Amino acid sequence: MNQPNNQRVIRIQLMMAVFFVCSMNYAQKAELTYSTAINRWVQPKKFLLKGNEATASKITIYTDSLLQKVDGIGGAFNELGWEAIQSLEDKKGQEVIDALFSKSGCNFSMCRIPIGASDYSLSYYSHNDVPGDFVMRDFNIDRDKYILIPYLKKALKVRPDLQIWASPWTPPAWMKVNEHYSLRAGDWNGREQGNRMDPGAQILSNATAFKMQDQYLKAYALYFSKFIQAYKKEGIDLFSIQPQNEIAYAPNWPSCTWRPDDFAVFIGDYLGPQFEKDNLNTEIWLGTINFADPKYVRTILDNKKAANYIKGVGFQWAGSKAIPTIKKEYPNLKYMQTENKCGEGENDWTSYENSWETLVHFFNNNAGSHMYWNMVLDQTGKSAWGWPQNSMVVIDKESKAVKYTDEFYLFKHLSHFVQPGDHLVKSSEGKNHLAFQLKNGKIAVLINNPDDKVQSIQLQIKDKSVAIAVQPKSINTVIIEN
Repeated sequence: MNQPNNQRVIRIQLMMAVFFVCSMNYAQKAELTYSTAINRWVQPKKFLLKGNEATASKITIYTDSLLQKVDGIGGAFNELGWEAIQSLEDKKGQEVIDALFSKSGCNFSMCRIPIGASDYSLSYYSHNDVPGDFVMRDFNIDRDKYILIPYLKKALKVRPDLQIWASPWTPPAWMKVNEHYSLRAGDWNGREQGNRMDPGAQILSNATAFKMQDQYLKAYALYFSKFIQAYKKEGIDLFSIQPQNEIAYAPNWPSCTWRPDDFAVFIGDYLGPQFEKDNLNTEIWLGTINFADPKYVRTILDNKKAANYIKGVGFQWAGSKAIPTIKKEYPNLKYMQTENKCGEGENDWTSYENSWETLVHFFNNNAGSHMYWNMVLDQTGKSAWGWPQNSMVVIDKESKAVKYTDEFYLFKHLSHFVQPGDHLVKSSEGKNHLAFQLKNGKIAVLINNPDDKVQSIQLQIKDKSVAIAVQPKSINTVIIEN
């Protein structure tokens, strides 16, 4: 009598099991993480739309068309950032480091350090301020051992394979024509103290500010070599250097302009041979280029001696206008976005929008690595020269409050998922998405929704289709089984 009922129960159980398995497979088809200015890092369970629901837009991903390999994503270490972290108790400071470098955080894979003073150092300095020391007898990184290197080692403890590259804002002042760290007198925002430079010592014409004499060029090449070797002794390998930050800019803070012909001579006749002599495997990249006219870069790359040593080119700011041409003319080089637009300390959604635009432009122009500028700053955001700028993490040194900004989440939506060795993959034209094929075969799609309303989007991969809903004014990462 009970047999039919038992069979019915079994059939129901089997149907439920099949439904459960199908539901699990459907759920595993895609995973969504999104952030808005209010809701951060949300991973909703329900976001898939039915196949017959109308979609506002369609993104097609061409998995048979892999583009450039991802080399790394990260930001810059600076003295003022470490000072802000040091204002916190150890546990809270470690939380900031983990948020940037752990696998559960941004998972940053590549970062930048200055060689000597940047505009976000505590003050002017170089690694040899002894005039005429052409043999670098007094070269040292003693200051870095107390500030930048502890910062770096905190990060490397969390992410041991973090790639580090370095660039100077200025050579030692005694190697420059005006014998000053800066090129412009006074201060950018009219502060009375300024930088106390004699206005007659200004170099404002993009002329070469370095003393182009043999003994100075040899000494500066040795300076770079000593820096790389000194950092190696501290357990920090530098995978590359870019010999001049913002090569065509004359501000009130540490800086040095170079004519392209002169820079090519320095790289081809001095820096490259010095690296060969010292058996250094640190790569030389051309950068950082902030000049819009591609002729600047072309002049250097067409110098055969210099080109023999240059492995890649780093662009930032106005250099974004040059990369579309240069990447076509020199397809065998690697490319990097070296500094996002740093803003005015607003740290709001407009900062996110500017960084998104930069991100899309550079990835779509063959850049394999992408750098944010200041990862961490205090509540003022001010440089030693008075310019308040944006950061991913804002630390209030008085209240000890820590704020993770919109740009922090933008970069986390990328670098948490996309790592070195993954590839940008061809997708439909559009300024509000990027697609990557991960090493595990999955597809990661970044989607920016700039609108004030929910968007429904269909993602098409070969014969598979996923329809999702994305929140208003949001950044989204969709992980799809390929």
